[in-house]
Amino acid sequence: MVAATAVARKLQLGLLALLSAVLLTACETGGMGGPTINTRNAVPVALLVPAGSPDGGATLAQSLENAARLAMGDLQGARIDLRLYDTAGQPAQAAAVAQEAVRDGARIIIGPVFAESAAAAGQAVAGRGINVLSFSNNPTVAGGNVFVLGTTFGTTANRLVRYAVSQNRGNIQIAHGLDASEQLGRDAIVRAIQANGARVAGVTGFELSQQGVVNAVPDIASQTESSGADAIFLTSGTSGAIPFLAQLLPENGIDPSEVQYIGLQRLDVPSSALSLSGLQGAWFALPQPGPSAQFSARYQAAYGTQPHPIAGLAYDAIAAIGALVSQGQSDALTGQALTQPSGFAGVNGVFRLLPDGTNERALAVAQIQNNQVIVIDPAQRSFGGAGL
Repeated sequence: MVAATAVARKLQLGLLALLSAVLLTACETGGMGGPTINTRNAVPVALLVPAGSPDGGATLAQSLENAARLAMGDLQGARIDLRLYDTAGQPAQAAAVAQEAVRDGARIIIGPVFAESAAAAGQAVAGRGINVLSFSNNPTVAGGNVFVLGTTFGTTANRLVRYAVSQNRGNIQIAHGLDASEQLGRDAIVRAIQANGARVAGVTGFELSQQGVVNAVPDIASQTESSGADAIFLTSGTSGAIPFLAQLLPENGIDPSEVQYIGLQRLDVPSSALSLSGLQGAWFALPQPGPSAQFSARYQAAYGTQPHPIAGLAYDAIAAIGALVSQGQSDALTGQALTQPSGFAGVNGVFRLLPDGTNERALAVAQIQNNQVIVIDPAQRSFGGAGL
């Protein structure tokens, strides 16, 4: 293991720029799949974006490309030859352009956005030993040569359950919607509870409709009270059942001042959700606000508009690749190199890719207080003791 590389900071447009994502520790690599590269030349990297997808695909694609090129400008000691391919948001096309990219010489693929497209692209190039750093957060498509860069329910659940245990709020009731996404969230919470010495007080599902929530709330409240739960973990988002749950659960006796409300999804988007009375005091996880705001400011200065919410994942992918390539190793893009334990510093804080294809991201715990977001437990600044 060689010494950790320094994290570069640079001042741009009078503002302290975001920490460029750099390798925190360079380890011996090899195995776990991946092509060899010549680090003396620019490394061909394919960016798969849904430019031809309806409903904003072109805008999303442009934001991802912009963020990737912003990252390229921050690299030190590595050159990237970025090549764009349009998936149109379709799995079949994602597979076809992934194969085309490899024929064109790509040594690694970043993107696609959507889970089905990521799985298709990964399968299409698995036989060529090419790794795929997708923008999905769906763990069901992770594994083999496919990594997901989006924040997973598992990361969020682990962060919040650990904090709940530290605050003596480890007897946790789970309430979840009956769709595939929220059931993945439920399972992530259960695993986090088991892994962190907490207790499942109960699990209650509900149909994702206004009437479904209304019908289920009395049962959720009854089970929460009878089990003695001191926290209730909600898988829904603010665009789904959260507004109804935040109103109806307190009305049915689950007092937020006595039972800790915890949200698996962001509770501050849109900002109008912060005024919901039932969410006052609720916890949720988010990236440390400072680095995220710095990235948005840099992007605005460079392109005259705000980045798409997932644009930072493209920055992270390019910066991680560049940090690995800068070490001068021919096996810098193997799975073992990509999953080195100390991880990388990205636009939202430190993150690392895991051997199962998922990731771990450093998250802060926030609380809604008087209609405002207050960070009550900051995100960690490194993995394994190497400070930023």
